[in-house]
Amino acid sequence: MNLTAHSEIGKIKSLFIKNVQQAFISDAHIEQYWKQLNYLDKPTINIATEEYKNFESILKEQGATIYYLPEDETVNMDSIYCRDAAIATNRGMIICNMGKLARMQEPLAEKKAFEANGIAVLGSITAPGTVEGGDVTWLDENTLAVGHTYRTNEEGIKQLKALLQPLGVQVITVDLPHYKGPLDVFHLMSILSPVDTNIALVYSPLMPIKFRNLLLQRGYKFVEVPDEEFESMGCNVLALEPGVCLMVDGNPKTKAALEQAGCKVIVYKGEEISVKGGGGPTCLTRPVNRLQ
Repeated sequence: MNLTAHSEIGKIKSLFIKNVQQAFISDAHIEQYWKQLNYLDKPTINIATEEYKNFESILKEQGATIYYLPEDETVNMDSIYCRDAAIATNRGMIICNMGKLARMQEPLAEKKAFEANGIAVLGSITAPGTVEGGDVTWLDENTLAVGHTYRTNEEGIKQLKALLQPLGVQVITVDLPHYKGPLDVFHLMSILSPVDTNIALVYSPLMPIKFRNLLLQRGYKFVEVPDEEFESMGCNVLALEPGVCLMVDGNPKTKAALEQAGCKVIVYKGEEISVKGGGGPTCLTRPVNRLQ
């Protein structure tokens, strides 16, 4: 059994998550932070807890080893979206430096959790560089795409390239548009989710032409997200294994398009844990290893 961290589609064998009780903590905690973190609305903790239990049960059914990030007083609600604070590689985790100032303590908190669970750390992105995990996507074992966004800057990409060059990894920079501006969460994975070998779910209206053409040249086939399902996280889909996808309920056209492309689609209720905070199933998970 060959394992790799350099994949977005292989069957997940180990991953980190942070559940609602450790991230949202209490209604009082939510009340304190949801507006300043730019949530669309205040999450209801009881409903969020039930949504997360269902989400977690789907992951458990896949048979993966699940590591739990502990409650940490230095971080806030956004720590539930644990992909953003680190990047998994075959030589250990890269600790990010967040572009969202309110999330600056999350990478260190995750680093402590990795070390506590015996998981190696390859290196860290340091100021003035910024990189968030939602901006990086493995295209294959040796190619990583990274979005140049308001959350991931040129210095951060430079440091990321330096860390990955000894591993023989090519880093492709994808310049993303302004869209809704620096206060909005807009990552590369907001518009691109690999779901199977050379099949990707995409939202083409916000894809740079050069990058879209590059994917086509590499043999990718696209499943297109319709305009009316982009804001409801139709493009934020987690591949549990090749051709098996997990997505937020409420995007029937995208679900049907994925099924038409031959994918099995599992949905979860995510109004409280995903839609209100702008973080879908990829954001809620930090895979470490997948089957190659």
